Amino acid sequence: MYAVTKDFLGKPAPPGYVAGLGRGATGFTTRSDIGPAREAAANTNKDSTSKSEDQSERFKDAENEEGLFSGMPYGADDEEADLVWTQIDAKMAQRRDGKRKDENLVKSDAPAIEEHLRSAKRQLQTLTADEWAAIPDVAQLAETAARAKRRRVAADPRRGNNLGERLVQVPDSALVGVLASGGMDDSISARSAVPDDGAATDLRALGQARDAVLRMKLDAAGQATSLKSTDAAGYLTSLSSESALVGIGDLARARKLLKSVTQASPTHAAGWIAAARLEEAARKPLQARTIIDEACERCPRSEDVWLEAARLHPKGTAARALLSRAVRALPQAVRVWVAAADAETNDTGRRRVLRRALEHVPTSVALWKAAVGAEPDPADARVLLAHAVETVPHSVDLWLALARLEPYAAAQRVLNRARRAVPTSADVWIAAARLEEQCGSGDVALLLRKAVASLTANGAPPTRESWLTLAQQADNDGLPATCRAIIAASSDAGFDADDSAADRAAAYAADAVRLGPTSHEAARALYSLAVDAAPTNIDLWKGAAALEQAHGSPKELIEVLERAVQRLPQAEALWLQLAEADPNNVDWGRSVLERAFAANPESEAIVLAAVALEADAGQYARAVALLERAIKSGGSPRVWLKTAVLHRRLGNTKEALDAARRGRERYPDSAYKLWLIESQLLQKMGDIKAARQTLSQALAQSPRSSAELWLAAAALDEQSSATRARAVLERARVHVPRNPLLWLAAIRLESTTGGAGIPAAQALLARALQECPKAGCLWAESVLMAERPRRKAQSVDALKNAGAQDPFVCSVVARLFAAERRPDKARAWFLRATAADPDCGDAWAWWLRFESNLNDDNEEDKKSRIEKLVAACTKAAPRHGQVWPAIAKNPDNYGLSTSQILHLVAEALALTRQLS
Repeated sequence: MYAVTKDFLGKPAPPGYVAGLGRGATGFTTRSDIGPAREAAANTNKDSTSKSEDQSERFKDAENEEGLFSGMPYGADDEEADLVWTQIDAKMAQRRDGKRKDENLVKSDAPAIEEHLRSAKRQLQTLTADEWAAIPDVAQLAETAARAKRRRVAADPRRGNNLGERLVQVPDSALVGVLASGGMDDSISARSAVPDDGAATDLRALGQARDAVLRMKLDAAGQATSLKSTDAAGYLTSLSSESALVGIGDLARARKLLKSVTQASPTHAAGWIAAARLEEAARKPLQARTIIDEACERCPRSEDVWLEAARLHPKGTAARALLSRAVRALPQAVRVWVAAADAETNDTGRRRVLRRALEHVPTSVALWKAAVGAEPDPADARVLLAHAVETVPHSVDLWLALARLEPYAAAQRVLNRARRAVPTSADVWIAAARLEEQCGSGDVALLLRKAVASLTANGAPPTRESWLTLAQQADNDGLPATCRAIIAASSDAGFDADDSAADRAAAYAADAVRLGPTSHEAARALYSLAVDAAPTNIDLWKGAAALEQAHGSPKELIEVLERAVQRLPQAEALWLQLAEADPNNVDWGRSVLERAFAANPESEAIVLAAVALEADAGQYARAVALLERAIKSGGSPRVWLKTAVLHRRLGNTKEALDAARRGRERYPDSAYKLWLIESQLLQKMGDIKAARQTLSQALAQSPRSSAELWLAAAALDEQSSATRARAVLERARVHVPRNPLLWLAAIRLESTTGGAGIPAAQALLARALQECPKAGCLWAESVLMAERPRRKAQSVDALKNAGAQDPFVCSVVARLFAAERRPDKARAWFLRATAADPDCGDAWAWWLRFESNLNDDNEEDKKSRIEKLVAACTKAAPRHGQVWPAIAKNPDNYGLSTSQILHLVAEALALTRQLS
């Protein structure tokens, strides 16, 4: 039928009409559509939102009677319920208030701790010294409680489950051993070490495993940690092992994967090589060769495939035939030609292959080098090199090789041609300088200055680091003139025009310090540049002198110091070092000191050096006269000290005592060593009481001056009363806190008493380690005091806390290894101790004692080791330690050499605590 047409279609909409408003579709309007209907809808939403907010506020408060139940009547039942709940709340509040009042009353009535102990403190005033000594120590009480506990366990075995059972951490090695034997137990009982299932746990194995773990920790602490670089060749080689297959995964899966790779990309050489190496790793060489042969057919333009095929095929005819095919397929491949030459079995065949290769690749430097190396006759090699430099003129190595084969005149011509062919190469200039120095003709310095100018003009100046490397190589090759010329010619390399002379000198000195251990001549030349740039810097002169003293001759040292004192005549340290440069020439040393005193007339250090020189030479009258003149000039405490020491050395006790008293009266607060010398002199005279009074007076005047005074007073009191010495050390720790030597003296004092003193010493040691956690002497003493099963663990703790470079800790670890009859480990730790602190004489003495007591079948080796040890100690010249200073400063040992003092100290160490 016919469709009916709406009459409103095509007509404009009435005013205010919004499409879809009747069905709620108001969200699709735009700003241009906003009208009265839109506003009405918005107002409607606003009213509904405010109404819901009002309703929600009404129900938030539970006590609001205008809320949910506001319209219900409030009757008598409601009133009664409210009254009951009000009474309950009041009762609970009253109960809480009562508890608070009781707690406050108990707190106010409880007396303080001080009130409890006040009466006991009053009773302590009536105790005698014997009653004080009878007070048990905490460690003793703990041991008594432990013994009582063990007795209760023994009397009642049924209580062992709670008291006697102890748990021990079992190492993995013991667990693996028990599993292998068929049994497993997770605890070790004190009543029985045998589990119920019959599998016995070996307690000795546990101890051995524990010792092994501690030994590994000690070895790890003794070895320096270093980063290891990855070796590419070694890594690829390791892939051929069976363990690599485990990392690859399933062999069949890997084979299937590589097969899909080769099928999808038959010209991809890496896939074929990987598949062949997989078969090689699976120990199937025939399959590997089959795969690589197919790869050669599919990838004939790949060098890697041909080289891999030559490697997989057996050496001989098969490999040569394969490489013959390879060079026909790749006539420009240098690596293939080199491999073909290496596959030949004789030199003639190798030379023939290389010459054939040069016909195809005449510009290959590698082939020319291989061909020259294959020539047995130098004349033939020279002819070949002459042709090589004509063909490849840019190769510096070929020019240098030809120059080495030519005589002097011809070599000069070759190097001149090389400079013209390769004007940007510094190696050609360095080779020319080497040639001139080796032949003894020509100015090397001038040649290298021209080299720097030419390279700079051609825009290829080497860096400063490159010049230093070339200088170091020349020095290592025995060409000092070339080395010095390189350093001098490249002095401006790496610096700008605005760099100051001080900055240049600092850079030269830093390079000298870095190159000094390996290249002495280069360091010497750098120090020369540094002192020329900053001649008034005393540190630079000291560094140059230290270099000559360590690696040069006495003559070179004297030359450097003479230049130094000329530039710095007021430098006392340089004059003193110059006077000691030649110790065997007393007259020369005296003349140097006279010049030094003329330049520094008020210098006390130079006067004392002259006193030491005259005393060593036996001219005691002149030494005493010099000291008296220094005293008249207003000598310092050091002058008075040297005077007292010299008189004591000469046996003039009264003069020494008078000098010590006069010096400490003049300097009562800063001359504690004079107090010590006076006390020692009085002890030598037999007046112990006066010596004790002297030390008491010194400590009363300056109790915080030095721990040596307190140690001397304690040692003097220990001869008559250990109690008095203990009191002195306690006072010392109050006035000089955190001093490990005072703690060590107190610990050793308690240890010497024995019996009850051992727990007291251990308690003191624990307190000492808390106050001085980094003191190596205390940690070494803790290792010595520990029981034998605990020594290794204690040594590991000592290395962690005191550091693996502490000489006392390293020495005690070495003694542990020596007690276990492991001389190599002991010797390594003694070496570590002496290297960490060469100035510690005790470490050298313990090492000498170890080597002397070692039972070695080869007496010659033992004697050689001891001689090397004594020589190293003499060179180090140690001055400190726990035993060394007392032996070295003994007046009876005056004039002894370092080696003689070393033997005396080694003998004195027998009186110290030993490892039992």
